[in-house]
Amino acid sequence: MIKLKKIPQKLTFSMLFLVGLISNRIEAQTTIIPNLDSRVITTGVPFLLIASDARAAGMGDMGVATSVDTYSQQWNPSKYAFSETKSGFGISYTPYLSKLVNDIFLGNITYFNRINERSAFAVSFKYFSLGEIELREDEFQTPLIEQPNELTLDVSYSLRLSDQFSMGVALRYLRSDLKISAIDPSSKAAGSIAVDISGYYQSEEEAYSDFNGRWRGGFAIQNLGPKIKYDDAGRENFLPTNLRLGGGFDFIFDQYNRINVTAEVTKLLVPTPPIYGNEYSYTDTDGNGVFDQDIDTRGSLVNSNVIIEGQDPDVNFMSGIFQSFNDAPGGFSEELDEFTWALGAEYLYQDSFALRAGYFNENEFKGARKFFALGAGFKYTTIDIDLSYLFSAAKVQSPLENTLRFSLAFNIGDGEYNEY
Repeated sequence: MIKLKKIPQKLTFSMLFLVGLISNRIEAQTTIIPNLDSRVITTGVPFLLIASDARAAGMGDMGVATSVDTYSQQWNPSKYAFSETKSGFGISYTPYLSKLVNDIFLGNITYFNRINERSAFAVSFKYFSLGEIELREDEFQTPLIEQPNELTLDVSYSLRLSDQFSMGVALRYLRSDLKISAIDPSSKAAGSIAVDISGYYQSEEEAYSDFNGRWRGGFAIQNLGPKIKYDDAGRENFLPTNLRLGGGFDFIFDQYNRINVTAEVTKLLVPTPPIYGNEYSYTDTDGNGVFDQDIDTRGSLVNSNVIIEGQDPDVNFMSGIFQSFNDAPGGFSEELDEFTWALGAEYLYQDSFALRAGYFNENEFKGARKFFALGAGFKYTTIDIDLSYLFSAAKVQSPLENTLRFSLAFNIGDGEYNEY
């Protein structure tokens, strides 16, 4: 006969408390299940990143280190200090989503003036029309017409700091009117201001074995400014602040023939979206503290949009610039994926005829923009005419695919300054 020893009441209560604590601990286990969302960086007013002139578009959307032209305002206004032309006026037109509609376009007007040997200023106006939107409740109602649009107005000043180097600064006003006033009469356009800081280097012409050559280099930090939002309760959106770096070389074979080659890299200075997840309670059946979807039971939602990897993107624009260099959840390799790059070449004959080609590349997980571009330019007396055409090389079709872009420039006082 086995005699059972009586368990002290105090010990019994302790054991029951311990068992209950373990049980509650198991029931209180939580797990975070990640959301498989894309980490493409998005910003407000993204039309600022579209090449609005045909010359830059024909070389793969680049311009920070190419030679100066009328449309340098968008890419690097410090180049104006090297212009051989006293002043110039340009107008460009870029159809957008032309395969679907015919009233979405990007237009640009630019004027620059070289004040003296060392300085220049420029102004430009850019307008992005999203076409007409018809609003009606049924087929018998007279439609209400809305025309959402976005625009910028820029003023820049460039100064020659040495014979080979200049810097420039541009002030930009942005206005984005995307609200539908017929639906929300209290809606209003969003606005912000931004600043560009740029630099440009152009060497003297040097003699090589079979040709002469000239080096070029440039940088630009663009769209530095506060976030933009459309109403007091809405989410604030970063401006497309970006860093551009580029370099190039001119192969000058004789007084008639020249080939310019240029490379450029760009990075958005905007925080990378982190990896989010939803936190759920679950029953830890085997007690190992790890959620196993095959044997454990998921419970109710505890927290949503919990950051698993990365950093909180809800910061001001200045903090966002510095954070953008080290906040990618994938580490340094993902930071490199956020750089876009472009290669372009331009052949000129007597500075009167130009053929251009370029390639633009963006990582497939960061936007997947990949395309080839071709372009041509013609000069008649003081008038420049430029055309470009885009061929998409990505699985995601470009809204500018098979689009012909057009630019027209008038040169005033051509050849007044001798830089070469």
